[in-house]
This record gives sequence, C-alpha cells and structure tokens, in this order.
Amino acid sequence: MRLPLAAALSLLPALALAEPSPISAEIAATGLGATEARLAALPEPTPADLFALAGLHFLSGVERALQLRWQTGVQADWSELPILRLPIPENPAARPFSGADLTTLLTGLDADMEAARAALATLGEQGFALEIAVGDLWFDIDGNGSRGEGEDLASVAGLALGSGRLASVDVIAPTIRFDAADAAWLSAYTHFLSAFAQVALAYDPAPAVDKVIASAAAMAEFHGTTPPNNALDMMFGRQADRIAMILRATAQKPDPALAASAHDHLLAMIRENRRFWDLVEVETDNDSEWVPNDRQVSGLGLIMPPGTGERWRAVLADAEGILTGDLLVPHWRYGAEAGIDVAAMFRDPPAVDIVAMVQGDGFLPYVRKGPQASAQSWREFERLVSGEAMLFAIFLN
Repeated sequence: MRLPLAAALSLLPALALAEPSPISAEIAATGLGATEARLAALPEPTPADLFALAGLHFLSGVERALQLRWQTGVQADWSELPILRLPIPENPAARPFSGADLTTLLTGLDADMEAARAALATLGEQGFALEIAVGDLWFDIDGNGSRGEGEDLASVAGLALGSGRLASVDVIAPTIRFDAADAAWLSAYTHFLSAFAQVALAYDPAPAVDKVIASAAAMAEFHGTTPPNNALDMMFGRQADRIAMILRATAQKPDPALAASAHDHLLAMIRENRRFWDLVEVETDNDSEWVPNDRQVSGLGLIMPPGTGERWRAVLADAEGILTGDLLVPHWRYGAEAGIDVAAMFRDPPAVDIVAMVQGDGFLPYVRKGPQASAQSWREFERLVSGEAMLFAIFLN
C-alpha cells in the first residue's frame, strides 16, 4: 500500500510546518476539561476559540466515556462498539460494570456531541486557523488530574488507525493546522457518534446487560477449584457475553423517536462529510493538513492516494441513497428486482430476530421493488486504498 519513499519525501519541502497555539500548550499542561471550561466561559470567543471549544467538547465526551470504562474495568475487547474498543490502562481496583453504567456512557456521549455541534453552530462559516500539536492531546483516563502512561492520544487512538499502517513517512511531533474544512469534518463525526449512541439507547440495553452479567456470575460459581477441561470459557466467554447482551437488547422493539433521531444524524453526517470534501478540495495551501486534498500532504504523514476524496464521495452517495430509501439493500431471498428499504426500517424500527432476518421473513415488512444498492463504489474505494478501506473509513468518517 505504501507510496515509494522517494515520492513521499519529495512532497515534504512544500509542507509548511505549523507551530502549536497557546491552546495546544494549555491542553498539554491542564488537560481537556480545564481548557474546555475556560473557553466555555469566554464572553467573546474568537472563531479559533469556538472551534477549539467544539473539539474539546468532542474529546471530553470521549474522555468521560473512557473514565467510566476505567472505573468499571471495561477493557478494549468490546471490539463491536465504538469508544468501547479503544485501549485504556487497566484499573486494578475497578468496580463492577452495570447496565446503568452503559446508559450513562451513551447519554453522556450524546450530550457532549450536542455541545460540540452547538459551538460549531456559533462558529458558522467564519474562517480560522488553529494549530494543535498531536502530542499535547491526552485523556485523563484515571481521573487523577495528571498525565500518565497510556493516556496520550496516540496510545488510545493509534490502534483505531492501524498503529501507523497508513503512514507514508514518519512525522516527528506532528502539529495540525485546523481550518474551516475541518470544522465540517468534526461536525460529521459528532453526528456519527450521536447516531451510534441513540441507536444503542433506542433498544434500552441496561436490563440485558444486567441479565447477562448476573448469569455469567452464576455460571462462574460452578467452577469450584477444579481446573476447566478446556480453555473455551477463557477464550470466548467474554465475547459470548457481549454478543448475548446485544442480542437480548435488540430482541425488543426499539424507541421509534430515538431511531428517527439517529436516522437524521446519519443523514447529517453524510451532508457534513460532503461539505468537508467540498471545502478541502478548493484549498490551495499546504500547511500541516488534517485530511489533505490531492495537492496537499497530511501533517500526520498519512498516505492519501490521489482520488481519495472522489472515491469516498461515491461511497457517501451510496450510503445516502440507502438511508433515504432511493437504493434498496439486496437480500438473497428477494431476487434482483427488490430489496430492503432502510429508510422504512428507521421509520418503524423492528425488534431484531436474527433467524427470521437471515431466512427473509424478518425483513418482509420493509421489502419493495426498486433499484438495488451496489457494492461497486466501496470496492473501488477499497482498491484505491489497497485493502485498508475500514481504516480509512474510520479516519475519513
């Protein structure tokens, strides 16, 4: 996947190296929460202040979720869900996790994303530039007010981006110069996380979580002191519990208002992501970019193959078509002329019955004839990024 090193290095002389802003140094010294509070109290924030505040609301939402995970000992093996899959230090004195904790995590995350969007709405279309050193960002995961091992952004988010698998060249102590295009990117990501939180909350997962935790504890009591006959429980028990939580929760009829709100957030995510690409495409500078266009270089040293924006916008168009019902999702039982109307599913969300949905009966209320969605745009995007489509999707949102 990597560009030839000489080609990558040949781009670097054109890259202007940004210097971190005082806000960046403040975050490094005092943390996300203190900087967020100071900016929120400003009587007349500048456009850069407003973007920083929005970004801090976003990051503080992630931080609070990580803190709750640390308090309850939820580790990164929750690979099925955003935020819950990020690696964090282990808490040797963690308290038991409960369904109420998951509800608190989800509602808090959604509220922080709403706060970030409020700051972005105040910012509007105003231009700005804000230089943030990536190394200055850290999460106070254990809540002790000081930066510890495993709390820097690279340690927490690095694995989500493949631990450098997308990097073309090493960039020492990268600084990113955020601008108006990046405000649209941030807005899109807040909508994605709100959609995730609201879909999860729509199924009221707390009772299912408590039920599975209780049953797992009851089963563990039977172990006694005799070594187990095999390692299956050690290898797959926690994963089986998580899957059971998800299936138990989604087996009930979800809250239609939350489902409708999540649908709106997903459509807004696509609109804002498309707006980001429109804005970044006309940029003529090359100054420590977050997500670059074809004429720019990433301040992180990431490989961005020429045509990435065009291919990703094609993926967005397909996703939008599916969410609006203009494109139907094919199913092996419905033939070539019909498919599942996802928009109708969000309007009248079903309880999830895996057996019925695989067999076909479970989707019948949402099936109609019409044009089917194709995976062609995704396959072309995957070819462009040499098989790293999911990593790019996480980054590009």
